[in-house]
Amino acid sequence: MSGLHDVRVLARAGMITPAHALRSRRALADVRHWGAVVGAAKLAARRRPDATGIVDDHGELTFAELDQRSTALAKSLRAKEIGPDSVVAVLCRDHRGPIETLLACGKLGATTILLGTGLAAPQLAGLIRRERVDVLVYDQEFTGVLTELDPSVRRFVAWRDEPGAGVPTLDELVADAPKARLRRPPDVSKVVLLTSGTTGTPKAAPRKIRSGLAAADFLDRIPLRSGESTFIAAPIFHGIGFLHVVLALGLGSTMVVRRRFDARQTMAAVDRYRCSTLVVVPTMLQRIMELGERELSGYDLTPLRVLFCSGSALAPGLATLAMDRLGDVLYNFYGTTEVAVATVATPEDLRAAPGTVGHSPHNCTVRLYDVDNNEISAPDRVGRVLVGSGLRAGGRSVRDEVDGLVDTGDLGHFDADGRLFIDGREDDMIISGGENVFPGEVEHLLMTHYQVRDAAVVGVPDDQFGQRLRAYVVAQPGASLNPAELREFVRVSLARHKVPRDVVIVPRLPRTATGKVIRTQLESTP
Repeated sequence: MSGLHDVRVLARAGMITPAHALRSRRALADVRHWGAVVGAAKLAARRRPDATGIVDDHGELTFAELDQRSTALAKSLRAKEIGPDSVVAVLCRDHRGPIETLLACGKLGATTILLGTGLAAPQLAGLIRRERVDVLVYDQEFTGVLTELDPSVRRFVAWRDEPGAGVPTLDELVADAPKARLRRPPDVSKVVLLTSGTTGTPKAAPRKIRSGLAAADFLDRIPLRSGESTFIAAPIFHGIGFLHVVLALGLGSTMVVRRRFDARQTMAAVDRYRCSTLVVVPTMLQRIMELGERELSGYDLTPLRVLFCSGSALAPGLATLAMDRLGDVLYNFYGTTEVAVATVATPEDLRAAPGTVGHSPHNCTVRLYDVDNNEISAPDRVGRVLVGSGLRAGGRSVRDEVDGLVDTGDLGHFDADGRLFIDGREDDMIISGGENVFPGEVEHLLMTHYQVRDAAVVGVPDDQFGQRLRAYVVAQPGASLNPAELREFVRVSLARHKVPRDVVIVPRLPRTATGKVIRTQLESTP
């Protein structure tokens, strides 16, 4: 009955229409033959050719123009002998360039690897070698990190800040496209996402999506609807941003993106383009809340129905504050690059239990296991979080499996109502004086202090207790933090062994583009 459930979910969202069965069957066939990205774009170009498909810093493109430009780009790349056996890496901020490249590679059957924009030159060169990349599409601003790149890797510029000859641009490739017909590739192309790499080199998580029903896993608990507008603030190279590109194409919804995140400009764009969905990571949501209730009330956010947050842990206090100011529209999504989707917390879940990541969708399975691989079913018992999903990745990124479920590396527990809570990473848990301590609990508490803007808590060696907690804290602008007062703030709410022995005041925390703290860099934080 799973297939019937998926059809109902997609019909409710408007992605398929039972009244137009032939058109719906064609849409599902396109995903099977071309893959999810191209199949979704073809559906949007047929159903809403003249509607605005994307709005970026360059302007607007209709769905038909997006389809035509990506086809022209594919023809030019094919003329340069780039095809099904090629690997194309994309190093771009959010704009039409990476989306057109994804579509062009999908039409050629080439593999696309989405690279994070925070890579250093040696790390980038190592990834390019490891993944056997033939072509690099990049924004001109990242020229400085290409210094160690193999010269045999061909290069094309997706976004150019300054005019200059030498490296061809995507616009030039589109303009010079040959007239030849573009045939369907022999197999569906792969899209490779990279894990966050906060403690080492990012790992590759390749995916081929052939089923048009796969979108039901995401739409089951999130009320996205066709023909609306979505502001995608989360980076496209991350799974969350990529997911919403595919969903927006499949729903025929306008994508609004900006190359750089600015809280004020984001909310102005949500107002201007009547966005029903805003996609953010928690640090972005924090910056939006810092605008203050008075400024936020000045924007017309009436159409906003889905505030989609994911990418890193969402502090309970931030979840409650966001709903108090923006309404009960917040959806906290939990997944990993390897398993895609695990659970979704709806506004109802977050009102009842602000720290939860919710329940799993219909087609997903989430279970907890102890260190001996015995399933944990009792509420409030912490265990390893394992997930089963039809959208799981293959390749080297997949961790250990138990009963066909993938170990996420996270620790969590269920409450009495079956809602999942993430207590932290298995690698982050420390044992201090014989007690298990999860740094995330202390981080969330510190973030509720009125003078704290950001916080990260880690375990460090201790001669007496084995390990102890150290907190790195960023003050609100103009605030003067006292480490002793912060320790006392924690002590009155949590057990003694959870109080950080060290509190280090820092100007900022090193974070990835999705807001995850790069813990290996904390010691060197200025």
